[in-house]
Amino acid sequence: MKTSNMPNLYAINVNVTGLQRESVLACLRENNNHKYLKSSNDELAEILFITSYPPRECGIATYSQDLLKALKSKFSNSLSFRVCALQTEDAGYSYPEEVKYVLNTTDPTKYMKLAHKINQDESIKIVLIQHEFGFFKSQELAFRQFLYELTKPAIVVFHTVLPHPDEELRANTRRIAASVAGIIVMTADSVDILVNDYGVVEQKISVIPHGTHLVPHLNKGELREKYGLTGRKVLSTFGLLSSGKSIETTLDALPAIIKINPEVVFLVIGKTHPEVVKSEGEKYRDSLKLKVAELGIEDHVIFINIYVTLTDLLEYLQLTDIYLFTTNDPNQAVSGTFVYAMSCGCPIISTPIPHAKSVLNEDNGIIINFRDSEQLAVNVIRLLGDEALRSKISYNTIQQIVSTAWENSAVSHALLFKDIANDTFAVHYNRPEISLDYLHKMTTGFGMLQFADINQPDPESGYTLDDNARALIAVCMHYKLTGDENDISQIHKYLRFIEFCLQPDGRFLNYVDKHKKFTDQNQEVNLEDSNGRALWALGIVISLDDLLPISITLTAKHIFNQCLPHLQSIQSTRSMAFAIKGLYYYYAATNTRELMSIIKVFANRLVQMYNRSSTDEWEWFEDYLTYANSILPEALLSAWLLTGERIYKDIAVSTFDFLLKQTFNENGIEVISNKSWMQKGQKPGRFGEQPIDVSYTIMTLSLFYQALYKEEYLARMEIAFNWFLGSNRLHQIVYNPCTGGCYDGLEEAHVNLNQGAESTVCYLMARLTVEKYNTKSKANNPIGAMAYKLDKNA
Repeated sequence: MKTSNMPNLYAINVNVTGLQRESVLACLRENNNHKYLKSSNDELAEILFITSYPPRECGIATYSQDLLKALKSKFSNSLSFRVCALQTEDAGYSYPEEVKYVLNTTDPTKYMKLAHKINQDESIKIVLIQHEFGFFKSQELAFRQFLYELTKPAIVVFHTVLPHPDEELRANTRRIAASVAGIIVMTADSVDILVNDYGVVEQKISVIPHGTHLVPHLNKGELREKYGLTGRKVLSTFGLLSSGKSIETTLDALPAIIKINPEVVFLVIGKTHPEVVKSEGEKYRDSLKLKVAELGIEDHVIFINIYVTLTDLLEYLQLTDIYLFTTNDPNQAVSGTFVYAMSCGCPIISTPIPHAKSVLNEDNGIIINFRDSEQLAVNVIRLLGDEALRSKISYNTIQQIVSTAWENSAVSHALLFKDIANDTFAVHYNRPEISLDYLHKMTTGFGMLQFADINQPDPESGYTLDDNARALIAVCMHYKLTGDENDISQIHKYLRFIEFCLQPDGRFLNYVDKHKKFTDQNQEVNLEDSNGRALWALGIVISLDDLLPISITLTAKHIFNQCLPHLQSIQSTRSMAFAIKGLYYYYAATNTRELMSIIKVFANRLVQMYNRSSTDEWEWFEDYLTYANSILPEALLSAWLLTGERIYKDIAVSTFDFLLKQTFNENGIEVISNKSWMQKGQKPGRFGEQPIDVSYTIMTLSLFYQALYKEEYLARMEIAFNWFLGSNRLHQIVYNPCTGGCYDGLEEAHVNLNQGAESTVCYLMARLTVEKYNTKSKANNPIGAMAYKLDKNA
């Protein structure tokens, strides 16, 4: 049986029993899902990294490991990532399993042998080369010949781009650029230099900033206690130590700083660079220790002479008050240490390397002259004396750097791979593990808090019925999926909150402050939509009466029944739609006839609204599109599934298809902007995309797919969910895998860093919705069976 024309499958006139029909439907669903599920036997396209790699200790090795980890996390289901490790002579490194080849960069005969192996390896589709001139210093000709010999598309990442090159450097760089399919640099300044000083074609160059780590932004006081720094003001710098770091610039500034801030301590984090140790031992470190003694500042300087773990490093940076970057090399294009500090929200004082000049301004950092200890001291004293300024700079720094998270770097690299390969392989986003940790973090003993300051819950924001109703739905979905008994206490908590908001007249209030008092906002805002969401949540609880403790479902029914007498007075379009959803779930569990009559009342009102507002060009219920739009056609489809009224289905399908045309485009999904609603006859506004609308669209697509088995709905569901993972207009993640929270929105040029209740719960609802499509399932689909029966009878 063909499955290409899914909308007509239910009209097939076959004489089957109910049980046989369920089997047919399950087979149809399985066949339809198959194209979106990758066989474990399919060979993945391989990307080969040529780079230094741990356990070799160097900045590019760490960079490559971080990038590889991010790429695997996001794309391992569709791409394979392996490494050719660069080393000098027989270094004796014990490499991890991802290292496929090793190249001795000092032996010219090895280059051509490696090229031959790569050319013969059919699995390799792209070669990504991390380039630093020091890697190939003695074998530049062999390296260029290697590039000429490669038959696979190659991309070179220039970690150093020197301005004003001599003719030999210019010619060598141009030859490398001409031999590869693409070039990656990390700053716009590097693009300008390659184009203007080297004559490289700009169209070949992509800017992908140095990646940064997402961090949980832990409490500074707790971290300082952990590391024995309680009561200290902390300055820090880190990286493999060499004279180029110019640590003495800070040491010379410390006496003046200590005079004003006697509690200051300066952390010099990192062991001496291995190449420096080979050539001169610990000469530079010893000279620094001697200077510390001469200045009498031994109690204010700590050398942490180890290669610290990433976890420890990020904690050191999070407890830092000011990060000092004092390199004396004006040609250092990019520093990994610099961006690590930015990712931790450190206010930064830096010398004017190109990277610093491109990302720091008066709002997020301070630039000083090379080797200027006096200027350094003045600015450290100013920042340490102004906590509000440091907090402002810290927030601006995080906002500035979040777009360069390794997850976003991975997205940019994957898109470039796909482009260089001329779309000869597909790139699919991995779905993150389901985690309720951040939801729990945002929840007190009373309920879920409304807002967060970045990822720290804000008790001052209080609580809302909206957020706790959505949280109740999400946890019920999780419990139905996993059976996790820990969910029961959360369900109790959110249900109690809804009961707390119920008023004697059967209506709900929405806004509650941190003292558990209802706020004046309840008098200023129309609460019908909040009431509708509460009914939706209560209906979900009631529908799980065969799974949840009876005390929970009885409480939900009791609350819902108190709302029934006034329910038909609801007039808000979305409130009626939410109410239909709640009634749909309630009726499915109880078959209470009174509920069916209310569903018809609301559905008929939606039909009337559609008839008044719709035209051939505007198939909608109102003269505008605002928020939670998909809930309206979803409500009508639910009404059709219960009543069999064909007009409900027809309008549901036409309006949903109209909505999809407004919100899906070449960027994936772009939901209606919350900054400017879309008016009839006008183009949709842009920017201001919120997770709630993406989530609701996914949930609606799921119901439409389950009912109608139209492949388009399943495909769009994947596209919409990938919006959270970076497949959006900005190519930036909206779900934060470090915290388990979700950013509050996608603005014109950045994400909203705060991870509040609405965005986080809506992400969870979307994630739990798509989970059912992760694997093939032969389970019966009661929604599909109901739709089959209705269409067959029609």
